[in-house]
Amino acid sequence: MSRKPRLRHLLAVPLALAGPAFAHGIETEAGTAGIADFDIVAAAIATEGNIATFTMDVAGTPGATAPEATGDLGGATVYSYVWPTSLDPAAAGFAPEAGILAFAVTLHPDFDDTPLFDENGSNDAGDDGGSWHSHWVVLGPDATCGEGALKVIDIPEGETPPLPATWPGLPILIDSPGWSPVFRDRTVSVRVPFADIGAVKGASFDGVTAALRVDANIHAPLLCVTDVFDVASGDLSLPGKVD
Repeated sequence: MSRKPRLRHLLAVPLALAGPAFAHGIETEAGTAGIADFDIVAAAIATEGNIATFTMDVAGTPGATAPEATGDLGGATVYSYVWPTSLDPAAAGFAPEAGILAFAVTLHPDFDDTPLFDENGSNDAGDDGGSWHSHWVVLGPDATCGEGALKVIDIPEGETPPLPATWPGLPILIDSPGWSPVFRDRTVSVRVPFADIGAVKGASFDGVTAALRVDANIHAPLLCVTDVFDVASGDLSLPGKVD
C-alpha cells in the first residue's frame, strides 16, 4: 500500500528524536511510495572535516525518473530529493530564521536555474535544467499552494534580503551552489563544504522525495510543493541527527 503523506509545514513539528533511525540517520521500509526511484529506504547526513555528505537510498534507481518537458517555464514540474533540516538559513547565506532550510537535488527540463555552471558539459551554462543539480532552498507554508503545503519562499518585489553569492536571480529564497550530486546504484549523495561545520553537527533532518511546480502565470507563489512521493520518517519529525 502506497503512503503519500502531505508535506505539513515543519515549524509545527517537534525536532526531538523520533521514528526509525540507524546510527544517526533514518531507515525505513521499501514500498511506501508509488515510484520506486523515489521510494526512500534511508537518509543520512555525515560530516568529515568541513564537509557534510548528504545521502539518500531508494528502492529503485535514483535519478532515473524525470518529469515530462512541456517547453514552458509556467507550469513546469520539478522532481527532487530533499533533506529538510533544523539548520538556521543563515548557515547557507540567507537571513536568520527566514524559514525552513533544506538541501535539495533537483531536475526540471523546462528551465535552467544554475547560471554559473555547465552541468551537462555543453559549453552553454543556460541549458542544464535537464541535468540533476543541487540547491539550498528556504521553505515556508502557503495556503495558496494547498492545505498544509509548502513553497520555496518568495522575495517580494522591492525587497533585498540577504542572499548567497550563488543565488541564481530568481525571486525566491534559493541558492545554486554547484555541488554535484553523485548517483551510484541505489544511492544519491552530495558533498557540501561549510565554513563553520560546527553549525551543522547535531542538526536534525529528514528525507523527502517530492514534485514541485512553477506557477502557471509565473507569479507568487512561484514554486509550490505539489506532490509528496515519500517521507523518510513518515511524519516529518526530523528524527535524523547529523553525525
